[in-house]
Amino acid sequence: MGYLTLALLGGAVFAALVALRVARPLWSLIGAALFLGAAGYAWQGRPLLASADARPRVDASPIEPEMIALRASLLGSYTQDAAYLIASDAMARSGDPQAAAQVMLGAVRKLPNSFIAWTWLGTTLAGISNENGAGPVQPPALLAFRRAAQLAPEHPAPPFYAGLAYVRAGDFTTARAYWRRAYALSPQGTDYRREIGLRLALLERLVATGALR
Repeated sequence: MGYLTLALLGGAVFAALVALRVARPLWSLIGAALFLGAAGYAWQGRPLLASADARPRVDASPIEPEMIALRASLLGSYTQDAAYLIASDAMARSGDPQAAAQVMLGAVRKLPNSFIAWTWLGTTLAGISNENGAGPVQPPALLAFRRAAQLAPEHPAPPFYAGLAYVRAGDFTTARAYWRRAYALSPQGTDYRREIGLRLALLERLVATGALR
């Protein structure tokens, strides 16, 4: 079918050349172009292959709804800082962790004293490391978490997300230390204290049984 279509196309072009009275010297140029196209099709064409709609390849990074809810509880949802986090989420969902980190770099430039922006910058930078299989949490992410902790030393978010980065990097012992601190800093009765406590208890149990190290 593909070769028949190619032949019909060549005939249609020839008829158009006659009907439009194209100058004969141009025929050879047009013929050469058609010949190159036909040669390329004969080389790479697969006329017997079933057709299918083109689909862009996107390695999207799903964001767990419960983690979004926990973040909202820890960091709030209706602040200038949160607008950057939402934009960063959109980039991460599209499968572009580099763009997600760029959004947060813009956030810390705009809001240099925001521990929220620095915390999420650390999270996005750690995410790039995980995507690239870099293993340990890399220094840029650690610097961002450290800056967040300097700005808000009594807030549980910086140590919690630093611990989460270590969990995702496979360093569960270091993660446990960060989550212990996050839990200790969480006020009694808050929803996020309960959520952090559940995660810490699971991690403690798994490390104690030797399932994680």
